[in-house]
Amino acid sequence: MGDLEQQLASQLIKATKVVEEQLDSEIHRLENMKDDDLEALRQKRMEQMKQAAKSREQWLANGHGKYEEIPTEKDFFDACKKSKNVVCHFYRDSTFRCKIVDKHLAILAPKHVECRFLKLNAEKAPFLTQRLSIRVIPTITLVKDEKTKDFVVGFDDLGGHDEFSTEMMEWRIAQADVINYSGDLLSPPDMKEKKSILGFAGKNIRSKHNGDGDLSDDNDW
Repeated sequence: MGDLEQQLASQLIKATKVVEEQLDSEIHRLENMKDDDLEALRQKRMEQMKQAAKSREQWLANGHGKYEEIPTEKDFFDACKKSKNVVCHFYRDSTFRCKIVDKHLAILAPKHVECRFLKLNAEKAPFLTQRLSIRVIPTITLVKDEKTKDFVVGFDDLGGHDEFSTEMMEWRIAQADVINYSGDLLSPPDMKEKKSILGFAGKNIRSKHNGDGDLSDDNDW
């Protein structure tokens, strides 16, 4: 065995030992918990579950859990006031790719009730499209705490083609922290080779977002 192999083996043994020690320590802590500690832990968990149920009820009451169209710009502002997290698809009837976005967002809406999923006809929202500098359709606006955090403009951030998966859309939306995401934010689901967000979507995010909630894209729609 060469020196390099010996070093790797030694490091692996050390890492394994550290994990085992951490596991043993946690098992020891759990085995030696007093009844009062267990009861406190149970109560804390119960409160967390109650709060989660309460939040879910509030979200559903505010229209979460479904992907729906809103008729006016006022409805957009009202939705952003009521909901902490909002995903809004600015679409146009004559743009085929908007139908593709509709399909994916309709799947994600009931999965992520913590966020409200909307669509708004860009031709009926001149004030918003101008204010947000929306020039490419489809554009998905990602809003958190009444502030525009990010935009998904066209399909460039989704692989640059029409055949991206719903998981890819979910991953891209999660970059703005408007949904709870359990996957790896650094790894686009549709990419065979893992790429850093800084080398993939992160570059696009920075190039399109100028810090005040507007886009700097020059393509007209």
